[in-house]
Amino acid sequence: MSLLDFSSLDRYIPKFLEGLKVTIGLSIATVILATVLGFIIYFMKASKSGIGKFRPISAFAVVFIELMRGTPLLLQILLVFSGGKMLLGIDISAFQSAVIAITLNASAFIAEIVRAGIEAVDKGQMEAARSLGMSRSLAMRLVIMPQAIKNILPAIGNEFVNIIKASSMASVIGVGELTLAAKIVQGATYLALEPLIISAVFYLILTFSLGRLMSWIERRFKSSDIR
Repeated sequence: MSLLDFSSLDRYIPKFLEGLKVTIGLSIATVILATVLGFIIYFMKASKSGIGKFRPISAFAVVFIELMRGTPLLLQILLVFSGGKMLLGIDISAFQSAVIAITLNASAFIAEIVRAGIEAVDKGQMEAARSLGMSRSLAMRLVIMPQAIKNILPAIGNEFVNIIKASSMASVIGVGELTLAAKIVQGATYLALEPLIISAVFYLILTFSLGRLMSWIERRFKSSDIR
């Protein structure tokens, strides 16, 4: 007798595909928003604006990063979902709550990745650009950032993979992604392990495909350097 039985799961494949679609949508929205917000948070942290040594914009970014990195993502999802209506009077759907929470969490990590990538660029590059008459912002955009992106690309790719895996936590607030799909099939079939294995396979396909895509993009950047 086989320990695993997938024969009765054929008719539940549409449920898994529906969950896969939600997972992909959630991940794409979160990746885009977290990347944009991560860059904004980095530049806020690097801001020199302030009175004397007090830099409120930079201080806000530091507190935000520490808060997002120092508290569990699952707790953040629950706080956004439960606190949106209670504190702000805004009725936020489960999907929107998951996007907001995962975006805020991931943006803090991306901000630190961007910081490390920019700091890895030789400081002489900025000095050389400024000596040619470029403003600091122009030098950052045309000289520093193109080099920094090549440094941060592998770490950004890893963070994108983490976002896909983190999307599974959205199941706790009822978002119908892959993990929740597996739980629904478990309840319908009384199979404990098989639905989870199918869900894991879908996650593996997503993360493996994204990993190969990021590797291809990284190779393209390296080949452009050689030329």
